[in-house]
Amino acid sequence: MSMPGNGSLERLPRARQLGVTGCEACGLVSEATSDPHTRCPRCGATLHSRRPDSIMRAWAFLIAGIICYIPANVLPVMYTSLLGNHLDSTIMHGVVEFWSSGSYGIALVIFTASVAVPCTKFLVMALLLVTTQRRSRWAMRERARLYRLVELVGYWSMLDVLVVAVIAALVKFQALSDIEPRIGILFFGAVVILTMLSAMSFDPRLIWDVEEND
Repeated sequence: MSMPGNGSLERLPRARQLGVTGCEACGLVSEATSDPHTRCPRCGATLHSRRPDSIMRAWAFLIAGIICYIPANVLPVMYTSLLGNHLDSTIMHGVVEFWSSGSYGIALVIFTASVAVPCTKFLVMALLLVTTQRRSRWAMRERARLYRLVELVGYWSMLDVLVVAVIAALVKFQALSDIEPRIGILFFGAVVILTMLSAMSFDPRLIWDVEEND
């Protein structure tokens, strides 16, 4: 059975053209109405043809996440005390310390979760928002895949917070050493939550709306 080509896919009718709306919670397709408070008959979630103020909300959460990312990297995330030596460590300092001590796996996990993933999410979300606002037809399928990728990797960003918590729990068992989280880890947790909210606020259906006006 052959799959339809790009041209035939583009000619398929949209849900709004058919007068129906899909529930984002359970997937049930219902008849579209003009009432903004219409609820799904199956799960009770509010039905929206498009998420209200999607672009504005996504930008707000994204900018807030970028702002929080600065203190998350500048302020210490971890305090360590070993044999009388006291040290407040930032994220990058912790990466360097773990790498220098031979803990390459932990260093890579922290660098990926705290630097590579957040920066990638900032860039991808900014790209999606700018191109959608400009009603660009550029690489629409690829942009939709990027959005799904951001959703997929977003939950793994908490690995950095988890690593600090696990290390703190392990070190507590040693009588001559101590470790405590610092204020920077709260800002990093805020970055993770805000970028997740930004991705959740963005409506990927807006990417394809430009085709309806052709």
